[in-house]
Order: sequence, then structure tokens, then C-alpha cells
Amino acid sequence: MPTLVNYSGDDEFYSGGSFYPNPMDLGRLFSIVSQVDVYCPPSKRPRISAPFIFGRNELELDKKPSIEVLPDECLFEIFRRLDGGKEKSSCACVSKRWLLLLSSIRKAEICHELPVSNAVDMVTGDEDQDLESDGYLSRCLEGKKATDIRLAAIAVGTSSRGGLGKLSIRGSNSLRGVTNLGLSSIAHGCPSLKALTLWNVPYVGDGGLSEIAKGCKLLEKLDLCQCPTISNKALIAIAENCPNLTSLNIESCSKIGNEGLEAIGRLCPKLHSVSIKDCPLVRDHGVSNLLSTASMLSKVKLQSVNITDFSLAVIGHCGKAITNLVLSGLQHVSEKGFWVMGNAQGLQKLTLLTVTSCRGITDVSLEAIGKGCINLKQMCLRKCCFVSNNGMVAFAKAAGSLECLQLEECNRVTLSGIIGALSNCGTKLKSLTLVKCMGIRDMALGFAMPSPCTSLRSLSVRYCPGFGTASLAMVGKLCPQIQHVDLSGLCGITDAGLLPLLESCEAGLVKVNLSGCFNITDDVILALARLHGGTLELLNLEGCRKITDASLVAIADNCLLLNDLDVSKCAITDSGVAVLSCAEQLSLQVLSLSGCSKVSNKSIPFLEKLGKTLVGLNVQHCNSISSSTVELLQDSLWKCDILS
Repeated sequence: MPTLVNYSGDDEFYSGGSFYPNPMDLGRLFSIVSQVDVYCPPSKRPRISAPFIFGRNELELDKKPSIEVLPDECLFEIFRRLDGGKEKSSCACVSKRWLLLLSSIRKAEICHELPVSNAVDMVTGDEDQDLESDGYLSRCLEGKKATDIRLAAIAVGTSSRGGLGKLSIRGSNSLRGVTNLGLSSIAHGCPSLKALTLWNVPYVGDGGLSEIAKGCKLLEKLDLCQCPTISNKALIAIAENCPNLTSLNIESCSKIGNEGLEAIGRLCPKLHSVSIKDCPLVRDHGVSNLLSTASMLSKVKLQSVNITDFSLAVIGHCGKAITNLVLSGLQHVSEKGFWVMGNAQGLQKLTLLTVTSCRGITDVSLEAIGKGCINLKQMCLRKCCFVSNNGMVAFAKAAGSLECLQLEECNRVTLSGIIGALSNCGTKLKSLTLVKCMGIRDMALGFAMPSPCTSLRSLSVRYCPGFGTASLAMVGKLCPQIQHVDLSGLCGITDAGLLPLLESCEAGLVKVNLSGCFNITDDVILALARLHGGTLELLNLEGCRKITDASLVAIADNCLLLNDLDVSKCAITDSGVAVLSCAEQLSLQVLSLSGCSKVSNKSIPFLEKLGKTLVGLNVQHCNSISSSTVELLQDSLWKCDILS
């Protein structure tokens, strides 16, 4: 690059402007001077007696020409003419100034004109452009790594390597956090961006997200969480510039309200998923307009927002495409709102409904939902304190397509309500889950045993302290075809309750989880192995302190298909591990011995033998196994993931 010298002379010698009217002549003069050898005796100080003075500071003659003296405008013009990504990346490594300049160049500002002689380079450039539009690269910045400089580097580095398609920013550097400048770099250099996640970025405001809207028109997914400075203005910009938006998630954004949601619903016809949580400015007007205009909306989640019965009525009438609906913490919605939502007959395609901590869910409204949502297959109720046995039975009768029912902390529902629901659910119910339902307790059945529910395949009762031996035996008789049993955390279960259940299961158990049932003994495992060893694939006995090596002998002899075994905190010894290793037909893939204090270094040869098929081994808190032995085991079982 030729050196340009801006010399205008000195009024003391010449007052007519530049000493050389042609700047090129001045360049030639400097090139001649640089080639002249001048002898200066070292003992004498040279005198400057040049007839002309070319500058006010003599030291300027010793300065080497540098591109850094060029203003940003000149560098911008140079950088936008760079051909490939390799050259851009090399320039970006020079300084932060160059990196930020390169990241500020929009795709439309890149100059693609090349000399005719560089035909090969032109083809390469076209290939880069094709890759650039793919957008298959993904980047994630978390915590201290989330800075504007890193975003600028991502914008420059990914532009010629397939293009950035997904960007997640979670947290922000406390000193140099992400600002609008960083998002502007992404907007300028990553037009292929399709998914953007912003979590806890307090310095990003409307300006940065508006730049994303203008530069990334292919955006399909937007996730905003704890963004206190982003308001409706940015959301409106997204709606106006990103018509391909399909998913919107807004959480704890205090400045986003009705206007932004209304624009999204009106201008984003492809929107099919929306989640709004803890946004105080979002009210009925915004939610109702969004739901009534977004005709393709199939997944809706509303949590802790200030909406009333009106919004649920709109959902019931306009949610004709909704298949998945989650309603949580709606304190201002009454029984009337849920009743209208069910009776409006608009949720014909709804297959999954989850309701958490909503006072409006009562026996009456639950029955209305069962009647109005004729295709409902999965129902989950959490912390719905006004639902009782009558509501469960009525819902089970009305919901003819129900396949999965889950109750968590619904304390007014008792064992009588569960049995009534099972006997009236029809022939499609496949899964029943009860979690922390304190109202379920052992009871004497005051009526004849109803007809069995032959469709149920999965029974999960977790951390229900009142669910004991009598309850388990009763449910076992009522559900003879179950294959998956999860009774974790039921400390009241004994052999007397489990043995009838094992004997009544006709189809053969496949997955059994008895973790935390510390009252069961080897007798249960012996029966389980004898009756269901041909079908059993997973067995979890964590915390069953009365389980000994005898159970492992039965498992080794009978469980041909078992691939996942957890005997953590059981009374297992080296002899039991040896028995497992000698079972030639056993092909364990996952084995957990965590907390088995009686398993020592003597088990290492047996574990190495088991390691031929193992992909996961847990020997944490096995105090009798030394750390050096574990290191040797890791070397020999290099294909196995070992936790120690």
C-alpha cells in the first residue's frame, strides 16, 4: 500500500500551498531519500542543514508507516472488500478496534467485486456465501464469558463457517457485560440466526434486540428471561421484521406487556408456541389478542400472570389449534373461568393439560374440562387443593380418551377416589402417577371390588407416606396388566403388600423401582426374579438395607434381560458381585454400587469381568475400595463411564 503524506508546507518558506503540487512527486522524493547512504562521524553531532523543512517535528521522519493511522472510515472500506473468512479472521486478531470494525459490517455492505483474473477466488467466494446462509452453528456464552468482545468474535468467526444458527447468552460479566453493542455485532454478521436466548442480561435493551430484528429476519425462536430493560418496543420490532417466528418465551421481563404480545399475534402468522411467566404488565388484553389472532398456536404456557376468567374464556373459544396447555399460578382465575374454558368446546385438539396451583380447578370445573376436551390424553394436576374424590370420578367418566393421569400434592383425593377413577376411566388409561398425595391412606374397602382396569400399564406412587401394604395389594388386584412399577419413597411398604402385587401381574414386569422401600427383604426379590425374570429390564433397590447377596444370586440365575441394576446402600458384599460376574447370560449395562461399604478391592476382578458389557458403573462412597484401585479400574474399563 503506497504511503500517503499530507504535507502542506510552511508559510515561512512558501506561502502558495503545498511545496509539491503532485503528492506522488513527494512520495518519490521520500523514496529517493530513503535510498541515500549518509556518513556521519560518530564523534561529532550531525548538523541539520537541509535547505527545506518537511515537517515541524524532525522525529516524524523516523516513524514507520502504519495502517493504524487510518481513520475508521478507511479501515471500514478496506475490510468490506476482504474476500474470505480466513482474511477476516486474521484481521480480527490484530486488535479489538479491528475486531469491532469487522463485526460492524453488514452483509449488504460487503463488496463482492473481484478482478477478472481471480476467477478461482470468485467461485470460492460464492461457496462461502452458500455456507453462510445455512446457519447450522451453535454458540453459548455463560457468566463471565458473556461479553461484547466475544460476541463480536462469534459474529466474525462464524460468518464463513456455515453461519450462526443458534445463540444462547446466559448471565453476563459483572464488569464487561453484554450490551446493545454486542447484539448489534451479531445482527450485522449473523443474518442466518434462527434461535436466540437471552437470560439475565440487564444491560441489553430495546436497541440491541431491535438490531437483531432488523439484521436477523430468519429468526424463529426467541427466549427472554430476566431482561429488565427490554420493553414492548423491542418486541414490536421483532414482530415487524421476523415473520418466521414460531416460538416465543418471556419470563420475568418487567417492561413487556400487552402491546408487544398484540403485535406478535398480529404479525407472526407462523407462531405455534408461546410461554409467558411472571410478567406483571401482561394482562387480559394482551393474552386475549395474542390467542385470538395467532391461529396456528398449538402450545401455550401461562404462569403467574395477572389474567382473569376472560382470558380462559378466549382460550376455550379460540384455541382450536392448541394441543398442549399449561396453566400455573393463576390466582385471579376462578371456577367460572375453567368451567367456561371446558364448555366452550373450542379445545377439540387439546391432548395435554397441566394445571398447577390454580384455585379455580374444582370438582365442577374439572368435570367440564373432561366433557369439553374430548381428545384429552394426558392430565396433570399439581397442588389443586379443591379437587376431591367426586371430581376425580366425574372427570374419569367424562374424559374418554384419557391415557395418562398424574396427581401431585392433591391432598383431598383419597384411595377411594383413585379406585373410583380407575374403575370408570374406560379402556384407554395406561399410566397413573401419584406424588406426595397426603390424603391417600390405607383403608378397608367398604364395597365390592370393582372391575379391573386392564388397560393400565404403568403405576407410579412416590412419596405418599400413607400408601401402605393394604393400598398396594388393592391396587395390584385392580390393575393386573401393569409392566412398570415405581414405588420410590414408600417407607411403609412391606413384603406382605408387594408379594400379592407381584403375583397378580399377568403381563410380566419390565421396570421396577423400589428405592427407599427399606422394609422389603430378599423374599420380594426372590419372587420378583422367579415370576418376572424373563421380562425384567430395570431394577432399582437403592436404600433397601435388608437386601443381601441372596437377591443377587436370584437375579443372576433368572433375570436374562436385565440391563440396569441399582443396589446402592444395600447389604451387598464382594460375594454378591462375584455371583453377578459369573452369570454368563446376564448382560448388565448399568450397575450402581454406591454406598455399599462391604464391597472392597476384592471385587475389582469381578467388576472387570462385568465391564465387558458395562457402559456405566457407580462406586461412589464405597469406602472399602481405594482410590488407586479405582484408577486401575478406569484404565482397564476405558469404555465405561465410572463414577467414584
